[in-house]
Amino acid sequence: MQISLQHQVALVTGASSGLGAGAAEALAEAGAAVVVNYNRHAEPAEALAERIRENGGKALALQADVSQEDQVEALFARTVETFGALDILLANSGLQKDAATVDMTLADWNQVLQVNLTGQFLCARAALRQFIKQGPRPWVSRAQGKIIHMSSVHQLIPWAGHANYAASKGAIDLLMRSIAQEVGGQGIRVNAIAPGAIKTAINQDTTQGEKGQRLLELIPQGRLGEVQDIANAVVWLASDASDYIHGTTLFIDGGMSLYPGFKDNG
Repeated sequence: MQISLQHQVALVTGASSGLGAGAAEALAEAGAAVVVNYNRHAEPAEALAERIRENGGKALALQADVSQEDQVEALFARTVETFGALDILLANSGLQKDAATVDMTLADWNQVLQVNLTGQFLCARAALRQFIKQGPRPWVSRAQGKIIHMSSVHQLIPWAGHANYAASKGAIDLLMRSIAQEVGGQGIRVNAIAPGAIKTAINQDTTQGEKGQRLLELIPQGRLGEVQDIANAVVWLASDASDYIHGTTLFIDGGMSLYPGFKDNG
């Protein structure tokens, strides 16, 4: 099945590296014009946008801190000003500030929740307002707009030493489902992706060597995920091929969320 996102406009937050960059490139390969959002790392975002343009696509790198309301509003305004519409939001920006709960500072708690959760709310709200303002675009998609929230297997699996991160991802689940319940009747589709252990540059220390081997024990499928595994799912959820998928979290984790420690009866 060939998926085409021709004439659609996608905004990917946190797209300068890792899962966001892979998804932005995949959306562009499927035909969408892509806004590559970044917060601090301009060079890789600009390089990705340039690579997309060199391959015949449309892309623009834009800076914005998604935890700041005024910057989110400016990001969406510039997206529509440049490409004329918005069809797809991948709310991907996120960070970790890890510590045992007894040692975690309020600043680190607040920063993770502000970016991972409030940032997703601000971006989803801005996308919804644009979808409603521009109305249906049936010549590009059956849905009036599509929002994909990036969550984690840790919306389900507790993660000691990462209470702020796990709390933010658990909250994303109900944020996504509440929005989906609210706007489904308007033809706007809202879903989430929950990656498991994915090989990216940022987590090389936990996915390689002895740590990587221990990590494989938590994955029934016996392999680590690739960025492309997530990118493929993003393109599918953004397309009409998934038009009846709404209010759902797609776990892409090789079975990690099956609690493999209990496979031999605990």
